[in-house]
Amino acid sequence: MASPQSPQQPQNMGSTNVIFRTDLRFDPSYLKTTPGMVKAAVIVLNLLGFICIQSSAFWSNSHGVYFNVVALGSLWFSGILLLLYLVHFVEKYHNFMWLKVEMLGCGVVTFLYLIASTIVVAFGSAAYSAAGFFGYLAMVLYGFDAFLKARAIKSGEIAQGSFVVTKQTHVTTPPALP
Repeated sequence: MASPQSPQQPQNMGSTNVIFRTDLRFDPSYLKTTPGMVKAAVIVLNLLGFICIQSSAFWSNSHGVYFNVVALGSLWFSGILLLLYLVHFVEKYHNFMWLKVEMLGCGVVTFLYLIASTIVVAFGSAAYSAAGFFGYLAMVLYGFDAFLKARAIKSGEIAQGSFVVTKQTHVTTPPALP
């Protein structure tokens, strides 16, 4: 038995191209993205926690010193990354594994802030408790940023640049009937 011929469906074929601009330029629009807002927020929280410890009478205590090391290290980490994104350095050197480095760095900082904030809150000083509060907030944001980076890595996203998707539809016509 011959089956009736069904019309062939159009086939969608396409390709994805990634466009990178390799010139360095200042572009503040990164601050309007979710990762940009998270970086700006953790910079502010790092500074607030550092100021709380430094304004305390116990600023030279080992608990406060450890918290300040974590806060300032995190401040430098986030500040440098924010600057690199703002001037499109990340896009220029797109072959480097930026998302993996950020995910690992944010994960480490999350763990360090958990320890530092718990230590200063347990100390009992009001300034230390305020610093611990800002540290816990920073810990949550760094954990969220690490989650965003892990999800971006899993979905195959790039750190900075743009995808251009082109689709072509190919239609095959059946041969003419005799």
